[in-house]
Amino acid sequence: MLEKFIAFQLFMIADRNDEEKGATAVEYGLLVALIAAVIVTVVATLGQQILGGFQDVSDTIGGGGA
Repeated sequence: MLEKFIAFQLFMIADRNDEEKGATAVEYGLLVALIAAVIVTVVATLGQQILGGFQDVSDTIGGGGA
């Protein structure tokens, strides 16, 4: 009887560890998606400002470009 109880407890512990690994993978996936969204937003916002700065420098150096 004791052997069956120990086997059951070990089974429950192993099952719980698998569930936690799955939850951890989902959490990491959501975290990566959030970081990617922030990076895309920052690049899109700053990209327009940087493009304007390069355009000003180009206009100043080249006198208007091609």
